[in-house]
Amino acid sequence: MFRTFLMLAAFFGFTGVALGAFAAHGLKTRLSAEYIAIFHTGVLYQLIHALAIFGVALLAMQIQGRLVTYAGIAFTLGIILFSGSLYLLTLTGTSKLGIITPIGGLCFLIGWAILGWTAWRLGVEAP
Repeated sequence: MFRTFLMLAAFFGFTGVALGAFAAHGLKTRLSAEYIAIFHTGVLYQLIHALAIFGVALLAMQIQGRLVTYAGIAFTLGIILFSGSLYLLTLTGTSKLGIITPIGGLCFLIGWAILGWTAWRLGVEAP
């Protein structure tokens, strides 16, 4: 899973930066300030969780079992649902897409909870 999560982290990191630049330069005159802020929220969460997926890739090399994989899947789904719904909402103006956003946020929370549970199960104390 190392390679898969590393590729996902690179993809989401690359596209997050590209979408942020697109919003700052290409959408500034086309969208309201409120929609630009919403779009930037999607970019922020995408970039943060691209780094989380990168961490999952590294952990997948060190920790056996499925929990780390589940965390990476949850983060990936979170980006797609949370950030993706915000991008579509701002670009199409379809407010009904906002119902998907909290599901993506829940996926982020699940991913972080799984990582916490994984750390707890390791039973390793900090030096």
